[in-house]
Amino acid sequence: MDIEKKKARYGRIIDQLRDLLTKTDNPDARMATIVAVLHHKFDYFFWTGFYLLNEGELIVRSYQGPLACQVLKKNAGVCWASINQQKTIVVPDVHQFPGHIACDSRSSSEIVVPVTDKNGVILGVLDVDSENVNSFNEVDAENLEAIVKLIYS
Repeated sequence: MDIEKKKARYGRIIDQLRDLLTKTDNPDARMATIVAVLHHKFDYFFWTGFYLLNEGELIVRSYQGPLACQVLKKNAGVCWASINQQKTIVVPDVHQFPGHIACDSRSSSEIVVPVTDKNGVILGVLDVDSENVNSFNEVDAENLEAIVKLIYS
């Protein structure tokens, strides 16, 4: 997708989410809404969902797309790398990422954004996969970071 078109789409999505997320302050409802909107607004979002920490494990929560791994192996894959490094990670080709966890072999690129509470404590991640390599870039990173901040705002 063209960079300018992608920026414009994210702008519209953020406006839509700001309106939708005023209905409740429940984080689970907000995450479910974010996943639904994102997954259906971008045709290259193959799998879109949240993994949240629970007693030291990353466990799947709200998601859309094919069947997910329920629990991610500790300290392996892109999701754990994002948590351990405390930053967004864009992976152009998951087959080149050491320790990548393949919940679905059709995934080819991935972006993972840490989810934090109001105090900056990491609670989990937003994980988005694409069937195509090089699907995600800095525009996705910046906008998805802004979107996950809406969960606890």
